[in-house]
Amino acid sequence: MSHIKNLIPNTVNPDLQKERTGAEFDVEEFAAWWQGGQDKLKTKREIEKAIFSNLEDGYGLNHEYMSHEDVYNSSVKKVAEAAAKLKDLQNKINPGGNDIWPGLLFNVQSHGLFPANHPLATHITMFVDVIKGQGTPEQVEKWGKAAENCNIIGTYAQTELAHGTNVRGIATRADFDPKTDEFVLNTPNLEAYKWWPGGLGHTANHAMVVAQLYISNVHYGIQMFIVPLRHSETHMPLPGVDIGEVGKKLGMVAVNQGFLGLKNVRIPRSYMLMKFAKVERDGTFKASPVSRVNYLTMVYTRCLIVNLTSTLLLEAATIATRYSAVRRQSPIEENQPEPQIIDHVTQRLKLFPEIANGIAYHLAAEYMWEMYAQTVQEANNGKFDRLPDMHILSCALKVLCTTDGCAGIEKLRLSTGGHGYLTAANMSNIYGNAVAAYTYEGENTVLLLQIGRALVKAWAVFLEKKPISSSYSYFASSMELREFPKWDNSWQCIIKALQYTAAQKTRIAFENLASRMASGQSQGVAANNTGIELARAAELHGRQFVCQTFLNQITGPKAQKRSPALNKVLENVLELFLVQTVLNNLNDILRFINLTDADLRSLQKRLEVSLEKFRPNAVAICDGFGFHDRVLNSVLGSYDGNVYPRLFDSAKRSTMNQKPVQKSFETYLKPLMKANL
Repeated sequence: MSHIKNLIPNTVNPDLQKERTGAEFDVEEFAAWWQGGQDKLKTKREIEKAIFSNLEDGYGLNHEYMSHEDVYNSSVKKVAEAAAKLKDLQNKINPGGNDIWPGLLFNVQSHGLFPANHPLATHITMFVDVIKGQGTPEQVEKWGKAAENCNIIGTYAQTELAHGTNVRGIATRADFDPKTDEFVLNTPNLEAYKWWPGGLGHTANHAMVVAQLYISNVHYGIQMFIVPLRHSETHMPLPGVDIGEVGKKLGMVAVNQGFLGLKNVRIPRSYMLMKFAKVERDGTFKASPVSRVNYLTMVYTRCLIVNLTSTLLLEAATIATRYSAVRRQSPIEENQPEPQIIDHVTQRLKLFPEIANGIAYHLAAEYMWEMYAQTVQEANNGKFDRLPDMHILSCALKVLCTTDGCAGIEKLRLSTGGHGYLTAANMSNIYGNAVAAYTYEGENTVLLLQIGRALVKAWAVFLEKKPISSSYSYFASSMELREFPKWDNSWQCIIKALQYTAAQKTRIAFENLASRMASGQSQGVAANNTGIELARAAELHGRQFVCQTFLNQITGPKAQKRSPALNKVLENVLELFLVQTVLNNLNDILRFINLTDADLRSLQKRLEVSLEKFRPNAVAICDGFGFHDRVLNSVLGSYDGNVYPRLFDSAKRSTMNQKPVQKSFETYLKPLMKANL
C-alpha cells in the first residue's frame, strides 16, 4: 500500500472542473454520439462498473516492476480471471452475443483489464474471424465455436523471419499427399520460420498457417491451414513443431509473440480453409473465384488497426489535455500568475490537432466498417467487384492513421514535459502498443507503393476513357480544369484542392514511370525508381479520402440527429483538421495551385481561430470519449486531475523504495566511496 494514499483528494482539481463547467456543449450528448447511441453508452458504463470494481491496489502499475516471465504469467492469470466475469456479464446483458465475451478481450476496455497487454488478442481478432470468414460451414462448426470460447487458442501465422509484407515470397510449404489425404507442412530454412504471431510463443495450441500449396510439386499459390501445435492436455509442442517466443520488445509486453518452425507436420486435408479455394480428395485444385478474396482478412484487420490506433491516439490526447489544464507554468504576461499551459497557443497546437486527427480516423474507420459489411455480404453472394477498392482504401487508411497516430502520440508525450517520461504517465506504454502497427499487416512504405501502383493503373484506364471505380472519380473532375479555380476558403475548396493535387501527383508519377520504361528500364526497375513519386501520390490519395469522409460524417444527414451546439463544436474540429491538412501539405499543393500570400495568411489565421474556439471545449471533448481511468492508467490523465499526489503515490510504489538501502551499497557503492583512487 502507498504511504500517501490518504493524500489523494476525493475532489476534482478546480482547474479541471472549471474547464468542464465552461464547455459549450452537452458532454453526455457527445458521449452518446461517440458510443453509437444512448443505449450503448449506458451498457458501456454498466460493463465498466462491473469489470473495473474491486481490482487490487496498484493493478495498473505493478507489472512494470515484474520480470519478463512474470509479466506474461500475470497477464495469462488476468485473462483467465476476467473470462468468468465477462461470460457472466455477456449472459446477463446480451445473451447469445459476443460483444462482452470475447469482445472485451480486444476492445478499449481491454486496455484497463490488461495494462501489460495480453496474448489472446490475435486469437480473437484474427484466428476466430478468419475461420468464420473463410471456413466452410463444417469448418466453422468444428473450430469456430470452440475458438470463440477459448476452448482452443489459435494465432495467425503469416509473417516469416525473412518475409513479411511480401506475402508472395512466403516460403513455408504445404504439400498434398494423396496417399494419406493429408497436407505435409515444412519450413524449408531458418528464414522461413514464422515470426511475430501474437500468442504463438507459449499460449496458442493452434495456428492459422499461411503457406504455399503444392500438389504433385505444382504450385497453387498461398492458402491457409489450421495446424495443431501443442498437446491439448500437456501443452507440450507436438512432433515436428519448433516453437517459442521472440523476446522482449519495445511495447506489447505480454502479447507473447512467437516463432514457429515445421518439419513434416501432417494435417488432414479438411484442415485447409476451403470456403473459396478447394483441394478435392483426388488432389484436384479448385481455385477461388477471385484471387483477391484473401484480402478480406487483411481489410478486416486493417480496419481494426485504425480503430485501435485512433483510440490510442485519443487516450494520449486525453491524458495530455487534462494535464495541460492542471499544469501551470511560464507566465504569458510579466508579473502575472503562472497560467494553465493549455493557454499557451503553442501548447494548443500540440494538443488540439491530435484530438481532431483521432476523431477523423475514428469516423473514417466507422465508414470503412460499413463498407466492409457490404463487401462481405456481396462476396458471400459471389460478387467481388468491391474488393480491390476496399483493399486499397484500407491500406491507405492503415498507413495514414498509424503514421499520424504514432507521431501524434509522441508529440503528446513531449507536450507533458518531464512527467510524461515516467512509466506511470502511461504515454510510453500507449506509444509502444501503437508504433508496432506502423509495421504489422503491411509495412507502411510497402503499402504506399501498392497504392501507388493501383493509382497509375487506374490512371491508365482513365486516359483510355474507360470506366473507373468511384474511388478514383476525382481524376475526371480534377483534370477537367485547366487550372484550379480561385481559392474561396470553403471546406469543399480544400478537399477539391487535395484531390486536384493528388490527381496531378498521380499524373506525374504515371508519366515518369512511362518515361523510364520507354528509356529501356524494366517495369520493376522503373517502378522502383519512381517509388518516391508513387508513395507521395498514394499518401495524398488517402488524405483526400479521409477529409472527404470526415466532411460527410460531420455535415451529412447524420448531423440532423445532433444538437446545434454539438454540431458547432464538431464543425470546428473539422475546420481544424482540414486547415491543418492543407498547411501540412503545402509543398505539393503550391506546385499545382496558385495560392496568394493573402490565401496563405488566411489559412494561418483560420488555424489560430480554430485553436481558440477549441480551447473552452477541449477537456469536455476528451471527457466525451469516455475513457475510464483504468483504461488511461495514467497519473497525469485521471478524471479528478489530482496529478501531483498521484505522481508521488506512484513513486512510492517503486519496488526499490521498499528498502531504504539497496544490497549493492555494501558490496559496491560503499567500497567505491571509500576507495582512494
